[in-house]
Amino acid sequence: MRSKIYFLADAHLGSKSHVDSVDTERKLCRWLDEVKRDAAVIFLMGDIFDYWYEYRYVVPRGFTRLLGKLGELTDDGVEIHFFAGNHDLWLGDYLPKECGLILHLEPYITVVKGKKFYLAHGDGLGDGSPSFYLLRKLFHSKWLRKCFSAIHPRWTIPLAHGWSANSRKNGGLMPYLGEEGEHLIRFSKERLKEMPDINYFIFGHRHVLLDLPIAEESRVVMLGDWITLFSYAEFDGDTLQLKQWS
Repeated sequence: MRSKIYFLADAHLGSKSHVDSVDTERKLCRWLDEVKRDAAVIFLMGDIFDYWYEYRYVVPRGFTRLLGKLGELTDDGVEIHFFAGNHDLWLGDYLPKECGLILHLEPYITVVKGKKFYLAHGDGLGDGSPSFYLLRKLFHSKWLRKCFSAIHPRWTIPLAHGWSANSRKNGGLMPYLGEEGEHLIRFSKERLKEMPDINYFIFGHRHVLLDLPIAEESRVVMLGDWITLFSYAEFDGDTLQLKQWS
């Protein structure tokens, strides 16, 4: 019986952070084969691809194993949600039309078996720094996206991967900063004041594996990644557990 809900983020397929990105893609497909037996819904919480950009008639080369597997699962009745991350935010209609995915460009609130979930990739939430705000505005600019689309992919794709690799080399992935130092924890505490009935705040983005209670009936969950941790969350209708897969 398909009754469980799964959450996974930050595979960054195509990234040089992987020893072998295709091998990680195969591993992710094996995980999907495993969970499809009892999965009612799968939430892919952003940065599944290290870079994804949809031109009008073109999508990035590669990822055929994963895209085929996602299409197979949705054809078989598994509901799959795909969140835009900060690496794969330039989404169009390809994934919904070809793979049957449900796209989310903003945080999403849902109730599952009496539990209320606040779901988001996590980039920008609680981070009010002017530099991040400016960068986010640039990345979400429709005019700049049109300009970017006019450049041949032979230039844009290496540029995007180079940017990603450089940000990691310069400290883009920080270790856990503690309860007071994490933007997403502070954001969740503030949002809980407005929405005290949220049971789970679930995020990707930070590449940290965390399940932290912030109130009697509310927790912040960070999903880790599929670069070193190969982690995910499983909700059985009663409890939510973080797990690592091998």
